[in-house]
Amino acid sequence: MDINRPINYCLYARKSSESDERQAMSIDSQIKEMQTVAQRENLLIKEIREESHSAKQSSQRPVFNQLIIDIEQDEFSGILTWAPDRLSRNAGDLGKLVDLMDQEKLAQIKTYSQTFSNNPNEKFLLMILCSQAKLENDNRGINVKRGLRAKCEMGWRPGVAPIGYKNVMANNRISQVVIDEERAPAIKQMFERVAEKGHSGRTIRMWLDRIKFRTRHDKPLALSRIYATLNNPFYYGYFEFNGQLYKGNHPALITKTVFDQVQKQLTVPPKTWHKKIFPFKTLCICGSCKGGVTAEEKFRKLKYGGFTKHTYYHCARSVDYECNEPYITEEDLIRQLIGHIENININEKLITSRIKLEIERFHNLRSHVLHKEYLEGNLNQFDYPENDPVNEEMAKTYLRHLLKVGTSEERQLILSTIRTRFVLTQGELLIQ
Repeated sequence: MDINRPINYCLYARKSSESDERQAMSIDSQIKEMQTVAQRENLLIKEIREESHSAKQSSQRPVFNQLIIDIEQDEFSGILTWAPDRLSRNAGDLGKLVDLMDQEKLAQIKTYSQTFSNNPNEKFLLMILCSQAKLENDNRGINVKRGLRAKCEMGWRPGVAPIGYKNVMANNRISQVVIDEERAPAIKQMFERVAEKGHSGRTIRMWLDRIKFRTRHDKPLALSRIYATLNNPFYYGYFEFNGQLYKGNHPALITKTVFDQVQKQLTVPPKTWHKKIFPFKTLCICGSCKGGVTAEEKFRKLKYGGFTKHTYYHCARSVDYECNEPYITEEDLIRQLIGHIENININEKLITSRIKLEIERFHNLRSHVLHKEYLEGNLNQFDYPENDPVNEEMAKTYLRHLLKVGTSEERQLILSTIRTRFVLTQGELLIQ
């Protein structure tokens, strides 16, 4: 670089929006002060550049990165800035500036009170001042974390209280957390609905919309925030911070038992589509909301070991999410259906084909497995004329038989022959 050539300065001003730089001068103040310096010392400011960005991490400031590129391309040969920490608070960006000086691309960095030229002493001082700024940042981070940890150990969760609570401020600081009397009852009831009635997050959202529930900012509670609330231990008196659980000093809205039951309800088992058959789902509809009926299996642990399995049918709540139709066991449903057999309409043609298929299977069993010579005289009575329809009494007897002892697949096939539709009302199966 020609030492006689005038230095073209770029005035660089930076202000971070982070809390650690609240006391730093504003960008306008930095520019005004450095323009005064330039005018006093007759310095040539070719361009003014400014940005609001943290300098903690290297290569993260777009304006500064472009300034480095422009210096490499001889657009500027000097930098005018308020203080060294405006340029760098990290080793990466500091190294770039020193490298540019070593390459004689950057002739001078001038601050309000100091000048750094391309000589060992001044470069060394620049590195010390920028390193000091980095040290302050690192220590400040450690002190902040230590302070937050101490606050947690005292039972106070850092930050704004979750919905259902509110912060009480004193001297611009949070002094305590109290229950929000306006919103807390709905939040508590939200937990109880999930724990006791098994409501899903979408069901809760519909209920909150219906009661016109609003946040502190007068907005409806989003589905993601509903799930975040239901998973937050804050409501039973604890809180999580940095992966650790602390005992809080705030009052609890619910018990730990209710919270655990909510977590159990929210646990979604892996999907096993079409692997389990519940044959009676399409037989009837809900008598209260006229929606569909679904089923689920429940296992009960026995006192002396083992389990018993029960299948329950109930309203799918696809029409009314708060339908209160009670559950009915599959055994009770079958018993009531058998009681209606005399009054139902059956597709005789379809059930005839089913019975003939059973007879054909029985003959195949006789031919290939049993001793045909010994049983031939006794099994001819089961031959059924190919074109004769099955009479109504035989059809209903066959239907009763499969309902009692048939597999889920056999019951599903035979139920397709029933034309009569049913409704499920207060645990009773009634003809529609």
